[in-house]
Amino acid sequence: MLLDISGLRAGYGGRVVLSLDALQIAPGEHTLLLGPSGCGKTTLLNMISGIDTPMAGTVTIKGVDLAGLPPARRDQFRGRHIGLVMQRLHLISALTVEGNLELAQKLAGLPVDSGRIRATLDSLGIGDKLAARPRQLSQGEAQRVAIARAVINQPPLILADEPTSALDDDNCAAALDLLFAQSDAHDATLVVATHDQRVRQRFSRVLQLTRPQP
Repeated sequence: MLLDISGLRAGYGGRVVLSLDALQIAPGEHTLLLGPSGCGKTTLLNMISGIDTPMAGTVTIKGVDLAGLPPARRDQFRGRHIGLVMQRLHLISALTVEGNLELAQKLAGLPVDSGRIRATLDSLGIGDKLAARPRQLSQGEAQRVAIARAVINQPPLILADEPTSALDDDNCAAALDLLFAQSDAHDATLVVATHDQRVRQRFSRVLQLTRPQP
């Protein structure tokens, strides 16, 4: 299994906001985490990516327990093995599109690969935005740059948090098409977390999350 979760308990300030006994996701699988706000979707993505660590249980990716890694190694592992498309895109405003992707390569401890950057942007239809800064991009273009950043290091796992929540129906479908195409092109596992019921029919596997009982 690419992703293996066991006995997971997660929360903040001693309060449990997510409880998940077991979850396994195979390489190349597309999985939807569906549920209302406050049910722990973002928390689960944070646990999977190693941004936060669980109160109890384990999360392993390719057999590696991220919580057991020192912070610097955890960050490098995340950069090489996990692509993140967050609800807030967090593009670096002082850098060009190319600079944002170069930074993603450097943070993963990888050499800058200008050819891969250009090819990735071309595959997303924004090859002409190489020298643009985030403020010069439309919302759709910025989202494509965020997807490019997520896949630039060809990670085996792509995580997307509410990628369609602010989009109309046409752009919602387009965003999902991009995520599926990029994950398939790189043989990556895709995990999308959302409350957006429109996307449910696009996934063969749906995990329904509910708010924890008080």
